[in-house]
Amino acid sequence: MKIKVIVTLKKGVLDPQGKAILQTLNGMGYSNIDEIRQGKFFEISVNEDNEAKAKAQVEDMCKKLLANLVIEDYKII
Repeated sequence: MKIKVIVTLKKGVLDPQGKAILQTLNGMGYSNIDEIRQGKFFEISVNEDNEAKAKAQVEDMCKKLLANLVIEDYKII
């Protein structure tokens, strides 16, 4: 079973990498972009038939390793 996770910085947390990307794109002529926030994407293949168990396992992974809960939010899709 494949489970996807998106990890993003919480609102209000500075995103210097997103700002650098925005400045570069503006310099390339993409001047109509207001903001870019960068994040992480994980596609996890779990050897589990029970969807609830698989999602619970990935939830645990997010809390323990994949996301820094102080500054990041995550969403399992």
